[in-house]
Amino acid sequence: MSTTTDRIAQVVPDLPTFAVDDGFAYAIPNEMKGVEVGSVVRVPLGSRRVRGYVVSIRSGDAAALKPVVSVSGDSPVFGESLLQVLRWAALHYIAPLSVLLGRAAPPNLPRGKAALEGGEIPNLVSPIPAVTRAAASSEHSRPTYLVRGGGYRSEIAGLSAAVLAAGRNVGVVAPTVAEAERLAAGLEETFAGRVLNISSALPARDATKLWMTATRNRGALIIGTPEIATWPLGKPALWVVVEEGRRAMKAKQTPTLQVHEIVRRRAMVERTALVFLGAVPTLDAIARGTAVSQAPGRVWPLVELVDRNEDSSLSRSLGSRTAQAIRATVKRGGQVFVFVSRLGYAPAFRCVRCRQLRRCQACSAGADRGEVCKRCGNPLAACDECGGRRFEPLGAGVGRVTEELVKQLERGSVGHVGSNRQVLVGSEKDLPFVPPTALSVAVDGDSLLMAPHYRAEEDAVRLLARVILTVAKGRGHRGLIQTSQPNHRALAALQAGRPLQYLEGLLEERERDLLPPASELLAIEVTGGAEAPAVDLAGLSVDGVQVHGPEEGGGRSRWFLQGPSLHETRVRLRAMVQRWRDSGLKVRIDADPIDL
Repeated sequence: MSTTTDRIAQVVPDLPTFAVDDGFAYAIPNEMKGVEVGSVVRVPLGSRRVRGYVVSIRSGDAAALKPVVSVSGDSPVFGESLLQVLRWAALHYIAPLSVLLGRAAPPNLPRGKAALEGGEIPNLVSPIPAVTRAAASSEHSRPTYLVRGGGYRSEIAGLSAAVLAAGRNVGVVAPTVAEAERLAAGLEETFAGRVLNISSALPARDATKLWMTATRNRGALIIGTPEIATWPLGKPALWVVVEEGRRAMKAKQTPTLQVHEIVRRRAMVERTALVFLGAVPTLDAIARGTAVSQAPGRVWPLVELVDRNEDSSLSRSLGSRTAQAIRATVKRGGQVFVFVSRLGYAPAFRCVRCRQLRRCQACSAGADRGEVCKRCGNPLAACDECGGRRFEPLGAGVGRVTEELVKQLERGSVGHVGSNRQVLVGSEKDLPFVPPTALSVAVDGDSLLMAPHYRAEEDAVRLLARVILTVAKGRGHRGLIQTSQPNHRALAALQAGRPLQYLEGLLEERERDLLPPASELLAIEVTGGAEAPAVDLAGLSVDGVQVHGPEEGGGRSRWFLQGPSLHETRVRLRAMVQRWRDSGLKVRIDADPIDL
């Protein structure tokens, strides 16, 4: 195959290393068709032939260059605008560019045709008419947060109808497979033949077919789990992100992509509309000037607090008032959900003698019976109030709570979520499957509020709101939260049923303490040796950047980098991280860490 002398492709090999980020130049043979930005190709690299992604095409003298061997697939997997977003993400999350380019591609190579057979689109009223009009006209609009309590089907339908009718795509990101499937099933009733449900649970062949359908058709409503945030999807004119503050919306492994960051960047670069949808906005959204649309009245049902200080003993996980409320609801034939916290943290503990909650004296995080704080590592002292050294838990696991309820209620009335019993017990993973209830109980609100990380309060309000939102409308229906801190400001916000004023106050506190979103954070974990990273990282303490650490534990060394802007730090870290990995160290970068 001969080569032309005027067409050159810059190709980034599909290798997980920063060393190939700039790509390599290859000649495009005269006979080769279909090579464009985003094409997947095979190219020679050393003695091998490797897969790669075309990131640019230019004219020039290609006589001395090796040729592209072949084009894989029938269409490119990204375009110019998405490439710009992926380049930004590679820097922000300190990941090789090839890794991010791979996130745009389907599991298998795209081949063949995939038609969309959409039906008639109903004329629906949008909850934010200005945003829908802008999206339908392919105009950019200010990102908006639509504060609503649960369900979200009608809101998404109203936002999407005119956009789909204009022949443009809508992308909806849901936190979990179950929630994406539920939304897709409900919206299929409204937009028959236009809804594509793409989730991480699909076989590779099916996911690839849906990728092609979404990319090559117009007027599609694409609903999926977080990975679709980096898929082309026919360049949606409107993005809707459901409950963007959830932990499921951030990847656990490097690169630790955050959905709201990726989609916000896409909306800016691709000039499209963006709506966040949920009950409790993140502080990041508020700090970035996102417009907020909140309906009048309560966002979630009524909330009652049960003061655990009124219980002389905590031998039972459920206080006397809580147990009484559950029995009364069961007697009336109502459904009950009992929520048990399972975020990897111990339940809150209190002093047996004076009933004060146990906290770390250094960082104020909740503390258990141990001798060392799980957040800051400082030694834990006796009770601040009375000097006592005996502490009892305020919460318990699902098994213990279930056993207590079985002893108090009729046989066969208690079970785990999904068991079709009248009283259901579950944790966060069960929330999408909880049926409408008359009473929802949070056993241990304190463990959430005192979790050992800086976002504890914000996350607690978001999670407890989700628990309360399982309550159906009805006289006497309510959410109930057990706590030893009945005057806590977060609980007051939950009782008020409107989160914005509380969140604005919390944002002012973050700004004062220079914590995100008022600053940027990076966490770096290294396994296999800390000497070289310690020396390199010490040199980053310039221009307002603070380097904290290392913290040692579990065979790993961990550093935190903090500053008003870490852009230049990220640039310098790329070479450092590659050098550490080349020396045999295992490195994990957590951009925008949640747990700190």
